[in-house]
Formats: sequence, structure tokens, C-alpha cells
Amino acid sequence: MTELEKIERAKMYMDKLANGINPIDDTVVPEEDVINHVRLSRCFFFVSDVLRQIIDNGGVSPRTPAKKPKKVPFALPYERRASFAFSEVPIPISEISKRLNLLLTDENMKKISYRDIQSWLIEIGMLHQEALPSGSKTKRPTAEGMELGISVEERMGAQGAYQVVLYNVQAQHFIVDHLDAIMEHQG
Repeated sequence: MTELEKIERAKMYMDKLANGINPIDDTVVPEEDVINHVRLSRCFFFVSDVLRQIIDNGGVSPRTPAKKPKKVPFALPYERRASFAFSEVPIPISEISKRLNLLLTDENMKKISYRDIQSWLIEIGMLHQEALPSGSKTKRPTAEGMELGISVEERMGAQGAYQVVLYNVQAQHFIVDHLDAIMEHQG
């Protein structure tokens, strides 16, 4: 008997057990017998399905999906940076990170987050953390940041008025031009 034939026989036994039939003499097993317990029945059906997959694969266990390769650090070649879609209308930092990530060609590369950029801007003195009356903290441009083109605009949303930090085209260029320093800062 070949290995494949043994697997086919094992599958037949599992099918019978799952359906409450004694695989040795093909008699119906009494209702109170342990093999009729729901958990065991489900287990038999599961094992039968695994065996079916092996049979369908010619007697070889189907390959489990390969583990995703570890993400490589964000890096954007200068040629790709040249394709960044700068906006003449000031945009939030989340939009800048989104546009940078659209330029990636390697799906195994980590994406840059707006927090990566914010953290670096705080480090170099373009942004600072400011406490709000609610007790939470927010980021606001410093005097140097405002000179660069970082501003705050009040907007109206479903929850009422809120402020958003925006980056003009000059500030966008500054960020794109300093991507290497931003990523080095993230280490």
C-alpha cells in the first residue's frame, strides 16, 4: 500500500467517525458513544479536510503560507523623491506622509508615519508640544517653524471648531529634502 493510499484510507476512517459510523464494521455508533460528541465530530471533520488537502496535493502536505518577510526601513531614492506631489495649498503632515508612502515601490518597506516627521521637526525646533485646556497635548509651530511655512488654521468639524497644523509648499520641500535626516532620527 502506497503512502497516498494510506492517507486515503485514514480520510475514509475520519469521515466515518465524523458521521457516527464505526469504520471497522460500518455499524452506526450508539448516540451516547463518545465519538458522537460534538467536539470530537468537528475534530474528525477537520482532520478529514486536512487529509483531503494532502490527497489533492498528490500526497504532499500543502505548503503553509510563507511568513511575511521582515519590513525594511523606509528609504526613498532621490529619483522617487523628485516625483513627490507638492501642493501649493498648505496641507497637513498626514497628507505629506501619505504622499511619500505612495512613492514606495517595495511592499516590504516600512512606511513613514506623520509621527516620524513630527518627532524630527520637534527635535530640530520647528514644532513644540503645547498643553491644551483639556489636558491633552498638541503640536504647534515655533517661530522658526512659522518662518519655514508651518501654520495653524482653525476649521469646523462635526464636533465643532478645531485647529490643524498645515505645511505650505516651502515646508513640504524642507521635509522631502531632509528625509534622510528624518529617518536617521528614527534610528
